[in-house]
Amino acid sequence: MPNRVNVNAKALLNLCTVLGLIGCALLVVYGWQHQLFTSQEALRAYITGFGALGALIFVAFQAVQVVIPILPGGLGCLGGVLLFGPWMGFVYNYVGICVGSIAAFLLAKLYGRPLLATMFKPETIRKYEAWTSRRFDVLFAAAIFFPVAPDDFLCYLAGTTPMRLGRFTSIILLGKPASIALYSLGLNVVFQQAAALF
Repeated sequence: MPNRVNVNAKALLNLCTVLGLIGCALLVVYGWQHQLFTSQEALRAYITGFGALGALIFVAFQAVQVVIPILPGGLGCLGGVLLFGPWMGFVYNYVGICVGSIAAFLLAKLYGRPLLATMFKPETIRKYEAWTSRRFDVLFAAAIFFPVAPDDFLCYLAGTTPMRLGRFTSIILLGKPASIALYSLGLNVVFQQAAALF
């Protein structure tokens, strides 16, 4: 029975990922047809036209893509900066990613190790499993501060350790700004230079 539940959960996760990718593709097609990608200003004007709802949808998207990784996190961060500017983009990225990280931690606390096996490759689990027998808090904090490891997976892994929610939340809230700023502003510079070439 547990194996059947695992298979069903994995199938549901795969379905969510496929639907998420289809949704992203449809948004790109819609944006292309309505000339939203002709300039950064056109795209930003369209999104800001929704007011607070546009920001709320983006924050929710960032939270969901941590819980169910659909796109690389760096792309979401770049999207926030392009849509809302460097400062508000950073804020919305930060809020969404922190909410998603806490949700991933709580899901792992609730469902335990079987959830990891359902969502992540065995190689990824094996690679970082040794961290749980060492000073996991220190290693986790370093990995969150310096974007050197798969943050989404580590949030789930943290939920399977004795780490308490308060400590996890403190590490996320204090450690995430540096990596989000690095992704957001660094990718924005790359994007601007690439746009200048074309």
